[in-house]
Amino acid sequence: MRVVLLALFALLMSVPGISELPPLDRDEPRYLQATKQMVASGDLVDIRFQEESRYKKPVGIYWLQTAAVTISGSGAETPIWVYRLVSVAAVVIAVLGVYWTGAALFGAKAGLIAALVLGSLFGVAFEGRIAKTDAMLLAFTVLAQGALAQIHFSARAKTESWSGLPWVFWIAQGCGILIKGPITLLASVLTILALLVIERDGRWLARLRPLRGGLLMSLIVLPWLVLITVESGGAFWQESVGRDLLGKVVEGQESHGFPPGYFALTYSLFFWPFGLMAIGAGLAAMNRMAEHPALRFCLAWYIPFWVVFEAIPTKLPHYTLPAFPALALLIGWAATLPLARSVVPLRRWQTALWWLSAFGLAVVTAAIVVVALGAAPILTGTFAWIGIPIAGFAVAAAWLAVPRALDVSLTRIIGAAASAGAAYALFFALLAPSLQTIWLSPRIADASARLGPCPTSTLAAVGYHEPSLVFLAGTDTLLTDVEGAANHLLADPACAIAVLPADERARLAELLQPSGRTAAAVQAIEGVNFSNGKTLSLDLVTLTPP
Repeated sequence: MRVVLLALFALLMSVPGISELPPLDRDEPRYLQATKQMVASGDLVDIRFQEESRYKKPVGIYWLQTAAVTISGSGAETPIWVYRLVSVAAVVIAVLGVYWTGAALFGAKAGLIAALVLGSLFGVAFEGRIAKTDAMLLAFTVLAQGALAQIHFSARAKTESWSGLPWVFWIAQGCGILIKGPITLLASVLTILALLVIERDGRWLARLRPLRGGLLMSLIVLPWLVLITVESGGAFWQESVGRDLLGKVVEGQESHGFPPGYFALTYSLFFWPFGLMAIGAGLAAMNRMAEHPALRFCLAWYIPFWVVFEAIPTKLPHYTLPAFPALALLIGWAATLPLARSVVPLRRWQTALWWLSAFGLAVVTAAIVVVALGAAPILTGTFAWIGIPIAGFAVAAAWLAVPRALDVSLTRIIGAAASAGAAYALFFALLAPSLQTIWLSPRIADASARLGPCPTSTLAAVGYHEPSLVFLAGTDTLLTDVEGAANHLLADPACAIAVLPADERARLAELLQPSGRTAAAVQAIEGVNFSNGKTLSLDLVTLTPP
């Protein structure tokens, strides 16, 4: 029964908004479009965004999204929520995986609490609503680390464990590699290394059956790697390992370079609203890790992973998401302790860290309230009543997630989870989609479909090259400059259509003048490109009859 209820809980936390929220530039539409082209071409090996190869990540997420699209039977017209169902399913798997792990390590109640916490986090709720790799990476990391934790725990307790755990571990590793390269494996290796340093005993690793397990992982991963190596002539390795993976390690990429401390600062956002509880539980676990091998495991899971990613120049808030289940498990553990045992004296630096986290919780909550109440007036000039309950639920979630004297209880966690879930549902399903000013791609694509001279009109875009426009307006959408738009219009004068900044109209007229043709604006579109914050005034144009 708990498994069913937790699965329903995970669905409720991640489903609202997946059909209403437009594609979120820039990463999500790249995955969407590459999957769309994979379905259209039937090529399950190569990965393309229009005519360009897309080799930064392996193929796993594209296969899963392709399966979802194929099952839907809608082909190129598949709505965006079908692609996003893969991430929703990943959240369900992650929540159930944390329950499975927590129940084995700390008891069923602790597993239940940990599952509720993980499913309620802002980072999980956000990634579970968009069609990219990170929710599924979280799911496979939870399965791999959950199996590893139970193997470690049973070895320390000198008891037998389920014989299937090594296979869960190695299958999850193989699938994790196909989703996002070595991240799941990195989490496990760092955990094992930390435990070896702490415990100075690695005999328990024999229970992983590394030879047969490693062979199984290789059988999952190698076939596609061989095929894509042949298909790309080795370009996959150059792009994914040379430029993407090693590039992020050496220097900040795509304006995402930040110094160490970035994840400490963004922790309060992505672990909202349970960041303060996690800090309290984590500090209590550090002071008592000698008592329980599972505490050592959770700390070995989180701390080294966090340190490594703090050291890497390229940083985004979701990079540390695979380590968050460890903190959720520690909250579950702390919530099951008697009050007299859960309240422990903290060292001075630990007290300072606790208060810093409390400040972070207050700042993030205030920011959510400000966005909920102020986004619509600022962007649309009107007040959205839905912002009031979003702000109210956010404040309630934060207040309930503040532990009393480091005490955490199931009642407070359920209340905080419910409040956070209500805030997410209202924000992602109602408020965010209503902010039409920032959703330029849907408006351009809709206007192009309605006002294009022919049912097969192809759009050329100047000055606005977001991937979401390609996904919504069609694979043949031309991302070009003014000269390219002029050539596009003249190549198909009866059907072609273009969108360009209003201040480029004069230049377009000059380019068309030798042909004796002129372009007329059929619709003006104004808004903000939220990917870079630039305000745009665009005109949708077609050629006038000769």
